[in-house]
Amino acid sequence: MTTLMMIVLCAVMLATTFLSGIFGMAGGMILMGVLLALQSLPDAMVLHGLTQLTSNGWRAALWIRHVRWRCFAPYTMGGICALGLWSLTGYVPDKPVALLLLGGMPFLLRLMPAGLKSNPHSRAQCVLYGMICVMLNLLTGIAGPLLNSFFLGGRLDRKEIVATSAACQVFGHAAKLLYFGGVIPQTARIDPWFAIVAVCVTIAGSTFAARVLEKMSEAQFRNWTHRLITIVASFYVAQAGYLLLVAKTGWSLRMVIGPFA
Repeated sequence: MTTLMMIVLCAVMLATTFLSGIFGMAGGMILMGVLLALQSLPDAMVLHGLTQLTSNGWRAALWIRHVRWRCFAPYTMGGICALGLWSLTGYVPDKPVALLLLGGMPFLLRLMPAGLKSNPHSRAQCVLYGMICVMLNLLTGIAGPLLNSFFLGGRLDRKEIVATSAACQVFGHAAKLLYFGGVIPQTARIDPWFAIVAVCVTIAGSTFAARVLEKMSEAQFRNWTHRLITIVASFYVAQAGYLLLVAKTGWSLRMVIGPFA
């Protein structure tokens, strides 16, 4: 990894961690997209897992009194089951598949019938979403938008959503680090010095974001969370479609803009 790439990634990490610190998600989706563009999928998963584990762990510590443990405990049980089952397969998706799943899940959640709407106060649903979100973490590296959409369906306030989501995602990203760092044959590698810098940057971004969340109203939080999920998810669906089109036809944007460049 070149020095310029490290600087760019640190800037992206600071910005995306700040965004995640306010809304509990979205920043991780953006960071995952950048990492997938610059690195192999296993390397991107490990670096993303390290930074997001730090970011969510620090965010959960900052808002520890707002974590709803009745949601966290069954979520973790579901996640452990998912990690155990997934480790038997050793599956690593292609980038287009990962991006399509990354962008498509929030839209699928919104299409669910009213009788199946999310309820974070249900232990059974917490177990189910724990399984789904950890599997999604292992497939795409991200589960924040789906997890936040789940919590938005209940009566939790913005601080409870951000805190509980952060605590749940600590387990999800730890599972991802374990899976891509040692379970599968394509073990990823990461520069230890850059890893230390990345951890420091993510802590700084989360700390600054806590002050902004404190001043935000409940209505602002929910409105902007829905908007961010829609915008970022749409981008990744479009990106996945583009990569699939290139793979099938050999067509690319360079063929269009080349004559005008």
